[in-house]
Amino acid sequence: MLAASAVAQTAKEIRGASPYIAVENEPAPRLIVDPPVAEALAQGVFWAQYRVENLRIVQVFGEGARQVSPRIGHLHITVDDLPWWWADASDNNTVDIAGLPPGPHKVTISLVDADHNVFPDQVKTVTFIVPEHAKVIHGSHSK
Repeated sequence: MLAASAVAQTAKEIRGASPYIAVENEPAPRLIVDPPVAEALAQGVFWAQYRVENLRIVQVFGEGARQVSPRIGHLHITVDDLPWWWADASDNNTVDIAGLPPGPHKVTISLVDADHNVFPDQVKTVTFIVPEHAKVIHGSHSK
């Protein structure tokens, strides 16, 4: 038991700093996005898991929130270069977009601060193809 606990990572190493302690000189936030789940694309659904480092995704917005430590923010998501985007502050670890027609698509995910400013170099673009034979599901869907 002692040997196993010696190699175990601490909660801070896995989850980051405690929200009760201000972080001095915070490292830059980082967004990691996985490729979309192929089985979902066959149904016209984009599911891509993500995670962030050095930032907490929470439903807090506005200029004053930029001063919070540890740092907070959320995601902005666009589809196929459309001129609109939506904010996702749910931190559910998966971007979910249903009803995509067959063909090529592009989803852009940006990590932003609480005042909607994009963090430098934290925009990830995922390109993919929904197969022609995809059974497109509109409205609710399941695994």
